[in-house]
Amino acid sequence: MSALIKAINEISFLSAESKNVFFNAWKEWNVPKDYFLVRENSISDYIFFIQKGIARIYYHKNEKEITEWIAMDETFFLSIISFFERTPSKLIIHTIEPSQVFGIHHDDLMQLCDQYHDIEKLFRKMLSLSLILSQYRMDSIQFETAQTRYENLLNKYPEMVLRVPLSYIASYLGITQETLSRIRSTI
Repeated sequence: MSALIKAINEISFLSAESKNVFFNAWKEWNVPKDYFLVRENSISDYIFFIQKGIARIYYHKNEKEITEWIAMDETFFLSIISFFERTPSKLIIHTIEPSQVFGIHHDDLMQLCDQYHDIEKLFRKMLSLSLILSQYRMDSIQFETAQTRYENLLNKYPEMVLRVPLSYIASYLGITQETLSRIRSTI
């Protein structure tokens, strides 16, 4: 839980009382490779934090799997629409290597936000960071070349190409595996 505590502390200050109740609300799972944290058409009840491991967030479109996000060590992730609207998720979240995952349930988080102003502030900051990351991702897909997207991924997440299948990386970058192979051959 030390990485989770560090990540939360970097986002926002919590009082000693708030820290105690907040971190006690998180559950821990040590799960194997190919473990489903959220299945398609189920309600996503948790905001997750992957302390160690990798989770892939994807959906089906035209009989293909489209990777929306890859969460690696010390990263928060969730199915946003399902979590907030309490509706079945179109997204699937599963681990692609054995992982240590923490999660806070929607109902617990909402109750803590109602009771503790500093937890509510933390949650607001977490949402803002999530929206900013989503916007960066959309801007990247809309305005950058495939090669630039791959180079940025290499610079920001160099371990990803060592730990994540290239088919998932290509899908995440919004390109075919053949295009990714051509790009990789020129670098």
